[in-house]
Amino acid sequence: MSIKDKLPAGTQLGFGAAPLGNMFRNIPEDEALATVKAAWDTGVRYFDTAPLYGAGLSEIRLGDALAAYRRDDYVLSTKVGRVILDEIEDVSARDLGEKGGVFEFGRPNKIVNDYSADATLRSIDESLKRLKTDRLDIVWVHDVAQDFYGDEWLAVFEQARTGAFRVLSRLRDEGVIKAWGLGVNRVEPCELLLDLSETKPDGFLLAGRYTLLDHERALQRLIPAAAAQDVEIVVGGPYSSGVLAGGTHFEYQKASPEILAKVERIKAIAARHNVSVKAVALQFVLANPVVAAAIPGASKPARIAEDHAALKETVPADLWRELREQGLVAANAPLPIDRA
Repeated sequence: MSIKDKLPAGTQLGFGAAPLGNMFRNIPEDEALATVKAAWDTGVRYFDTAPLYGAGLSEIRLGDALAAYRRDDYVLSTKVGRVILDEIEDVSARDLGEKGGVFEFGRPNKIVNDYSADATLRSIDESLKRLKTDRLDIVWVHDVAQDFYGDEWLAVFEQARTGAFRVLSRLRDEGVIKAWGLGVNRVEPCELLLDLSETKPDGFLLAGRYTLLDHERALQRLIPAAAAQDVEIVVGGPYSSGVLAGGTHFEYQKASPEILAKVERIKAIAARHNVSVKAVALQFVLANPVVAAAIPGASKPARIAEDHAALKETVPADLWRELREQGLVAANAPLPIDRA
């Protein structure tokens, strides 16, 4: 049930297409398409998107960009849990939990939350049309977690358990898709799914919870449990919404003074060793054997080159030791030096 086996050989970096849904800003069409082309030209062959991203805009743009390539040459994942309607709604009135306002520049189509069996099949069918493809490789069940549903998240999880989980398990067993799991920003839903005996996921797309800035909770239970069940993790948001890549957002909101102070400490150590923070952030994530790949998001072609350069940078062993000694990474977090 390894996710790594489902990805193209040698994949460490995929492409997170959330920014193509006009995340935080109105991205010109040609810039969005050029960014996907830049990813392809640097060797990226795994692309992830979701109906939520710009109310279908990310899927549409990704489909347009990937139409230039053979479908057998790349792996594609999207998500279920949201159905996009033709009906228009007031974008400013949407309740997107902690992601409120993130896609205010996306399409105004109405977004309906629904994790039932029928909605799952409908969502897949409509994603296929927007993506201009005949099949999906991996399907993630999107956002069944506290950050979107608050105290109601367990009820939403239960709807997904009897709906989306069963549908996706059947589609996987029938060979229609290669794998499924959760695409979430919290560890608790992943832990709960691993505890179920009736169905087993192939992996998780975990955004923001296994990063240089936030990994302790994932290491407590999720990482050991996932390893024990041969369930791997694709890390979304390895730069913590951008604050580790020179931005000011953390968890889709303006970063707090405490987070900014921690980033400054990391930046100072990286500068002393003459390496980029991006390199430290990416290589930290990929050092965990449970991590199958990381999928940074990008909306500009130049960002793609930066990501791949960061992957190849030489990060001195002394830097990793310093981060550990200063408590900037957990004592039990796997580091590249632990594999030497």
